Amino acid sequence: MYKIVNKRVLNPTVVLMDIEAPLVAKKAEPGQFIILRTDENGERIPLTVADFDRKKGTVTIIFQIVGATTEKLAHLEKGDSLCDFVGPLGKATHTDGLKKVAVVGGGVGCAIAYPVAKKLHSLGCEVHAICGFRNKDLVILEDEFKEASSKYVLMTDDGTRGQKGLVTNALKTLIDSGERYDQVITIGPLPMMKFVCLLTKEYGIKTIASMNPIMIDGTGMCGGCRLTVGGKTVFACVDGPEFDGHLIDFDEAMARSNIYQATERKKHDEACNLFKKEVK
Repeated sequence: MYKIVNKRVLNPTVVLMDIEAPLVAKKAEPGQFIILRTDENGERIPLTVADFDRKKGTVTIIFQIVGATTEKLAHLEKGDSLCDFVGPLGKATHTDGLKKVAVVGGGVGCAIAYPVAKKLHSLGCEVHAICGFRNKDLVILEDEFKEASSKYVLMTDDGTRGQKGLVTNALKTLIDSGERYDQVITIGPLPMMKFVCLLTKEYGIKTIASMNPIMIDGTGMCGGCRLTVGGKTVFACVDGPEFDGHLIDFDEAMARSNIYQATERKKHDEACNLFKKEVK
C-alpha cells in the first residue's frame, strides 16, 4: 500500500498529492509517469510524475478530476493509501546540452511541465516558462514556475490573470523579439500542442511534445497508447511519452482521445452519485 502523506487542492478540479513510494522516488526523473489503482477493483490510470523527493521517498502527482477514478482519488485524504503505484515508466526528458529552452504548458499540463522546467533550471539552462489557463481560478503552480525559470509568462483566455491570449501568442512574441531557443518543450491539451508545434516549425525550432493518450498496461503490450510519429506507429508508454512535435499526427491523436469521452463522463457521474449517497 502507498500512503498519501500530503494533499492539496490547487483549483476546483485539480488536486496535488504526495505519495509515499521510496522505490519509485529513487529512480523517477522529469518526463516519466506512474500507473496507479485506488483499490483492488479500480482501473489502472497513468499520471505523470509532477515532482519527487528522494530523501523523503515521496512522489508528487497532480491530476484533474475528469473520470470515475480521478473522482475516487480526489475523495481520498492524507493518511489513506493507494492499492498500486507502479513506476517510473516511460523515458525521461532529454536535458543534456540545452542552454536555452522555452517550456510551454497549458492547463493541468503545467503540472507536467513544471518538473521539466525545474530540472533544466537546476542544470543552469535559461528557462522561459509560458503557462496558459482559461481564467484566473484555474491557475496552478505560479510561484513554483517563477522559481524554476528566468522568465515566466502567464496567459489566460479571458485576461483575468496575466496577459490575455493564447500561449502561442506569447511564444511568437518572444521569438519575434529576438529570443533564440535551442528547443521548445510543450505539454498540455492536444490542440494547444498542435498549434505550438505548427508555430515553431515555421521558425525551425526543434520542439518536443509530451503525449498522454489512452493507456492500459504501460508496458507496450496493449497498444492502446499508439500514436503515429513520422509516419510510423509508436507507443507512448515505452517509446515516449515525449516525441518530436513536428512529426506527430495530432489530428489522429485527437480523434482517438475522444473515443471514450462519453463513457468517461457517464462513469464520472456514476461515481459522483455514489459518493453523494454515501455522504447522506
